[in-house]
Amino acid sequence: MPQLDLITIGRSSVDLYGAQIGGRLEDMASFHKYIGGSPTNMACGAARLGLRSGLITRVGDEHMGRFIRETLAAEGVDIRGVVTDPARLTALVILGIRDRERFPLIFYRENCADMALCEDDIDAALIADARCVTVTGTHLSHLRTEAAVLKALRLARENGARTALDIDYRPNLWGLAGHAEGESRFIASAAVTAKLQSTLHLFDLIVGTEEEFHIAGGSTDTIEALKAVRGVSGATLVCKRGPMGAAAFTGDIPESLDEGERGPGFLIEVFNVLGAG
Repeated sequence: MPQLDLITIGRSSVDLYGAQIGGRLEDMASFHKYIGGSPTNMACGAARLGLRSGLITRVGDEHMGRFIRETLAAEGVDIRGVVTDPARLTALVILGIRDRERFPLIFYRENCADMALCEDDIDAALIADARCVTVTGTHLSHLRTEAAVLKALRLARENGARTALDIDYRPNLWGLAGHAEGESRFIASAAVTAKLQSTLHLFDLIVGTEEEFHIAGGSTDTIEALKAVRGVSGATLVCKRGPMGAAAFTGDIPESLDEGERGPGFLIEVFNVLGAG
């Protein structure tokens, strides 16, 4: 019987948020430190909700890597799959909050630890201990990390576990935008679309924003993009719509997002949309 409800695989970083809200990154004088990266955040969030979660990633053999490892353990996340890389640094992200919609962001991920994740880091016994394995799109962007992801998915399916994809599209991390464009959320790319579509059949659940389904489906028309994804995958598709909540599709894609199974958003005061889903 699996002991973990969920294992996430992929990015882990230390996120440094500028403390001077509303300013430019150029003007930041101090920063607050958090763990980051979509898979890392999901593992922590799941643990806070009472699920038994684990994370597979790599961190550096230095202070920031130890910070991630210790924070995960304190949150109740299983860290058996967190590998310490002796040669590479932990990824860093520097961010600011300008207003509700803008968040200047710089990724420091050149040859970082989590992008060295490889097949040998995927422990078959750990995968067998999970009811669901969730991966993110960034780790499909390089052959080495893609091989690790595909091994984990194969093992999960052999064990009868569920598989899920958070599309997690960051154009900058696919080499489509410059260092100063970390805030960018969508750049069309036939190559990225083809890479994603080559794996979509492996998932039981696919989650993304409208822009993320645009890249997965190869169209900036959301319905057409969802139909293209449906053409290669029988997964449940969950399209996040910001304040309008989310729409889920288990069968054929209708002509309107409103015809999906809808979950309303929570009425909140928005501080900033970064990472808000």
